[in-house]
Amino acid sequence: MPHAFVLDALEPAAPETKPMFGLLAVYVKDRIVLILRDRKDHPADNGVWLATTEEYHASLKREFPSMRSLGEFEGGVTGWQVLPADADDFEEAALHACELVVAGDPRIGKVPGVRRPSTPKTATRKGGGKTRG
Repeated sequence: MPHAFVLDALEPAAPETKPMFGLLAVYVKDRIVLILRDRKDHPADNGVWLATTEEYHASLKREFPSMRSLGEFEGGVTGWQVLPADADDFEEAALHACELVVAGDPRIGKVPGVRRPSTPKTATRKGGGKTRG
């Protein structure tokens, strides 16, 4: 388990974990709060991922100077931010993030979206009418 000390620090919040795409997602109640990552591919993104939104990046950056957007995802700034495992202050920053989660800080954590089942598309004939069948 990557960065197990994080789960120990979150114990007062009764965290639950779920494997997700080879990573370990951490939930508190109905919110995903962190992802723990330690993989060989894209090692720069190893560490503790914070579930947040862009509106909170500036305030979190003041508390976590090494925090940055994930490099693995193209497109620049992402809602997910990483406390990189190779940063000098990694453990201190990760423990501070845990303190914020335990305190219920609204900047960290998201309620995962509900996926809607896909509906089959109805075939149409030329001219826009629906086909039978």
